[in-house]
Amino acid sequence: MDRDFLIDLFAHFGPVTIRRMFSGFGISADGTNFALALRGGLYLRADEQTIARFEAEGSKPFQYQTRAKTVTVGSYWQLPERLYDDPEELTGWARAALAAAERAAMAKRSKAKRPVKHAAKKKQAPKQKITKKKTAARRAVAAR
Repeated sequence: MDRDFLIDLFAHFGPVTIRRMFSGFGISADGTNFALALRGGLYLRADEQTIARFEAEGSKPFQYQTRAKTVTVGSYWQLPERLYDDPEELTGWARAALAAAERAAMAKRSKAKRPVKHAAKKKQAPKQKITKKKTAARRAVAAR
């Protein structure tokens, strides 16, 4: 997939920004990344509200292989093949993917604002203040 194909594909959706990412492209709207074009496939952002829709179409989540294992990225699901020829329905799926990406960003922001609970620390004796008198005394001892 090239940049021009992706621009045409999302023409009914509205303006998108397409940036090089890994071996493909990241696709965003209003600064929010909602799709990936990687390894000859197009993957839309999904969450608990939209995954069932992808499953009903027989889509699979994005996967890649490392030396040791196959990694599944459950937040991006492959676009059903039939939508490449139906720009109006693709627009609905893209809007749902953008909404899923915005929900994920909102959850991430609210999670970052929560106070972090730390394990109880052992109390340490307070550090001594070094005053001018103590500093002068140390210099005098060191000079001897």
